[in-house]
Amino acid sequence: MTNLECSVRNCLYNEENRCCKGEIKVGGDEANRTEETCCRSFVERARNVYSNVSGQPSERLQVRCTAANCKYNDSWKCSASHIGIAGSNATNWEDTECSSFRLS
Repeated sequence: MTNLECSVRNCLYNEENRCCKGEIKVGGDEANRTEETCCRSFVERARNVYSNVSGQPSERLQVRCTAANCKYNDSWKCSASHIGIAGSNATNWEDTECSSFRLS
């Protein structure tokens, strides 16, 4: 499991910079840069929803990853001990990124 910090505050699963989903998927099949990755689990929080109702925030969770060129990709799972998901003004998953992506 990976320690995850998420700055995507308008994601339905974000609670105090922690994810409540339990498992996320990072995309970026042919990514060579951080900007070419994304959190495919992002769901925009409705404007009238102020708290997450889908679970408890977790510092550690499973991260499935399709960024084949990332040095932390180990059989489609993230092997980094700590990752960050960024995209403070995201309105869709394409506006997010894995800020911990490192080219292998």
